[in-house]
Order: sequence, then C-alpha cells, then structure tokens
Amino acid sequence: MGHFHNFKMGVYCTAQTLNRLDKDRLEKEWAYLEKYVGVDKVYLETYRGGTTVEKEHMRLFLDFFRSHGVETAGGFTTVVPDLSEEDEKRQRLFHTYCYSNPGMREHLKKISEYTASLFDEFILDDFFFTACRCEDCIREKGGRTWKAFRAAKMEEVSQNLILEPARKVNPNVKVTIKYPNWRESYHETGYYPMRQRELFDCIYTGTETRNTAHTDQHLPHYLSYSLMRYMENAAPGRNKGGWFDTYQCWPIDCYLEQGYLTALSRPQEITLFQWGDLFENKLVTPLGVQLAKIDRILDRAGQPVGASAYIPFASCGENHLEDHLGMQGIALEPSPDFPKEADTLFLTEASASDEGILQKLEAFLLAGGTAVVTTGFVSAVSPEGWEKFSTARLTGRKLLADRYQVTDDPAGYYYEHTVTAFPELQFGNNASWSYLNAGTGDSHSSLLLLDTYGKGKLFTLAVPDMFASLSALPVPVMDAVRRAFAVKDVYISGRNVSLFQYDNGVFVLYCYAGQDSRPETVGIHLLKKSAKLQALNTGREIPLTARVCRHEGWTEDELVGKVFVQPGDFYAFWVE
Repeated sequence: MGHFHNFKMGVYCTAQTLNRLDKDRLEKEWAYLEKYVGVDKVYLETYRGGTTVEKEHMRLFLDFFRSHGVETAGGFTTVVPDLSEEDEKRQRLFHTYCYSNPGMREHLKKISEYTASLFDEFILDDFFFTACRCEDCIREKGGRTWKAFRAAKMEEVSQNLILEPARKVNPNVKVTIKYPNWRESYHETGYYPMRQRELFDCIYTGTETRNTAHTDQHLPHYLSYSLMRYMENAAPGRNKGGWFDTYQCWPIDCYLEQGYLTALSRPQEITLFQWGDLFENKLVTPLGVQLAKIDRILDRAGQPVGASAYIPFASCGENHLEDHLGMQGIALEPSPDFPKEADTLFLTEASASDEGILQKLEAFLLAGGTAVVTTGFVSAVSPEGWEKFSTARLTGRKLLADRYQVTDDPAGYYYEHTVTAFPELQFGNNASWSYLNAGTGDSHSSLLLLDTYGKGKLFTLAVPDMFASLSALPVPVMDAVRRAFAVKDVYISGRNVSLFQYDNGVFVLYCYAGQDSRPETVGIHLLKKSAKLQALNTGREIPLTARVCRHEGWTEDELVGKVFVQPGDFYAFWVE
C-alpha cells in the first residue's frame, strides 16, 4: 500500500504551485513532506483559474515522482477568468464556468483533452458546478426549475466536455469527480451524484470542516466521517478517498481532526490540499504520527457500521443534524438509498423528500426494525399517513426546557441553567410511552417517545431548535437518546465524544478538542448479560458492572465499563 497499510497518502499540487517550483525547490519541499507525512501519490494539476502548466514543465514532476516511486495522476479546476469583453458583463460566483457560454465550453473541452494526453487518471477539483444566472442561462433554462436545468446541464457538460473528449484522446483514462463538503446544496448547483456516479469512473469526497464556530459553513467535525460514509454508500467501492485542507484550522486540532475522522471512515486514499500550503506548516508535522496510530487500529477493525441515516439524493432539511448527533456519541452510517437491511434506522426532515417513505417505514417496522424519527420528519410527512404509527402530534408551540426527566430512573431528574427550545410534542398517554420528558415550571412534554408497530419499535425524537444545544444537555438525558440508537448492542455515555463502530466488535472513541474541551469519564454500555471488553492497544480487560434498565413492559440487561478519555486523543476497544 505504501507508507500506511490501510490507505494511500496523497498530495494535490495546484497549477500555480507547480509553475513556481524548480528542481531544487521541489527536492527540498519533497523531503519535508516525505519526512512528516509520507507521500504515496500526487495529483498534478494542469489548469486552474487561467494558469496552465505546460507539457515541458510537467515532465519535470512526472520524472521526479516516478523516480521516487510515487504514483502520479492529473487534475484540473473548473474556474476561468473572463475570456472576452462580453464575459466582463456577466456575474459568476467563484469564476466557475458558464456552461451556456460557447467560448468557455470550448476552453473546458481543450483542458480535458490536454489533461488526458498527459495522464491515465485525473480528478476534477470541487468547483465543477454552476450557480450562473446570466441571460444565456436564463434563456436556456426556460420553464424548468433551476435544479432541473442545472442537473441536465451538468450531465451534458460531463459527457460532452469532459468525458468524451478525454476518452477520445486517451481511451485508458479514468476520470474522478470530487464532491465538496456542502452535500445539502449539491442539487442547487448541478451536482447530482445519483446520475454522476454512473458517468464517472470514481468519486472523491471533500472532508474539510475547519473551525466550526468561526467559518462561514459552520460544519460539525463529524462531517469528515459521515460524508465519507455517505458517499461510499452512494458509490460502493468507488469513493476513492477524502480530501481536506489547512485553511481556517485554528487551533491545530481542527486540522488534525479532519484527518482522524477521514481515516476512521476507511478511505482508499487521503489527499492533502495543497502542496504549496503544506511545506513547513506546523499543522502538518504531527499528521503522519497520528495517522500511523489510526492505521494500526484499522489493521484490527472491520467495516464501519452505525444506525442507518437515510438522506436521499437532492434532499435537505434538518441539515447536519446527523453530524451533531455523531459528535455526541451516536454512531451513524448515512446513505442516499433506503437501507432495507438495517437494524436501526434514522429518519430526518430530509428523509421525507422520498414520497414513499411512510410505506418503507411501515415495512421496516413490520420486519422488526428499530426506527428513530425526528420532529422535523413528523412535520414533513402526511398527517394522515403518520397517524397509523403514533399518537405524537406537533402543536406548533415551543417547549422551553431547563428540567429533564429520564423516566426509567426513579431518581432521573436533571436541571440546567440554560433554557433550550424544542418543538412541543403532544401524545396519547399510555398509547405512546415517553422515555424522556422536559419542561420548565409546571409544564413539560416528551423529548423521546416510544411507539410499537408490528415487531418493530418507533422512537420520535424532539430536536432542539439549535442542534448544537445537544452538547449542553445533561449526560444522562443524552444517554436515553443514545440507547435508542444503539448498534451492535453498544452505546456510550459522555459529552463531546464520538463513537466509531466496526462490524467485528472493534470501536473507537474520540474526544473532541474544541472550545469547551475537557477530559471525560466515558461509560461504555453493552446491552448484553455477558461480554468481555478489551482495550485494543494494551490488551487490558475493562471491568464491567451489571445494570438493569426497567422500561414500561420490559427490562434490559446492561454491562457498563468506565474509561477515561482526553481531548484530542482516540481510544480503541474490542467487545468479545
């Protein structure tokens, strides 16, 4: 494989970076990256934003990397300056191509042909989209929606300006489309993985999360894992890797966590963007050491598993809720296709974009599955269709909570100084059963409601108005939620700790090193009467204590082990 057993390590080199490198500087920068990261593959960009790397100069890099045993591939970025005086009158966000512009179309075709003439493999950086609303695009769109127009336009562009010209020049060429980190907006800009996964040879995934609080996207760090798993399920075996950068990554852990979570998702490759930003960058120096530790864990781990979060293609609603839950210890396996074979199913407002979702939910429950649905999902589906499953109804009012009750614990009352707002659930007492109540003063309602249907269990989860508020809820309150999502009979107890599970009993805990970071004593709950829990790196057996959870109508046996975790560290275990 190269420097690591479980993935290749790649670096992307922009056209601007390549054009400033001579042989001496290349040798120096190569030595640094090889020492601290280890480089198995480089993506050499032929074109970006008006800058082209000429063939003679590109040969310097091809010869150099091949002499060092490094795999080479090409790449280009679909941004272009104005090509004519007419173009200066148009508005284009980020200088992406206008694909209704004949001059720009011809320019893109030539870049694709040029790149294919040099490489048997190349990747499109994640500007292969359109937000153009110029007169030409408005006229060509006609009566269609922008979504429909852009999906059709980018499919045509993929075929006629990228793939066919490249394959005509080089019949052996393999072309990869890289998707950005803004999955919820793909369909607004012409990214359409449902179709593009069939057109392109492979896909790639952007896993940049950067500093969540102080950057424009506000992406929870769990996205570096969840988006990788989502795209792997979109194109099984053809999601080649995860790709992240150094920008707006302060403190240093923001950068490293991108790498940790990308690696834990089991990628074929990890690619660092970009060569020119990595040389003598303090963010990079610890990366190789840390990835080597994860690589040793992956030697023992199976394939990732989690509660199946169904997020259909071209959907949005309760965006990134799955990532906020993932940062609070719920192991998730997002998928764009309905996961019929899952044991535990998670449905959000986005899931309701599937017009047949209630029929699929019914079949899932009748077969004995456990489903967790959100208040956003309930609000988005047909009230008449929902009635058959639950007495839960949304009143349209807000439930303000600073007091919580875990109903299976006689002493399970918890208070918080911060008041959190939830949508208010109304339900039929004893027709549905509340596992978790919340409120203030003399008013309260359910946050987690159980219904049974056929052989299955259905939980309705009231989601706070601000998803980040999940991190501030009392730990025992979130434990009740985590237990409903349990996969492979495991759930954890702790704040700001993620659980990454694999199908052979191995799992990893990671404690985030964010603004509110602090060490945690994490409870590992095994829903079994007998089991062994072992620390993977030392082989030490973790002592387990028996616990019985009493619910209305049944009891559950648990074994609980306690482990201490520190921010910025990951810990691997095995359940036998």
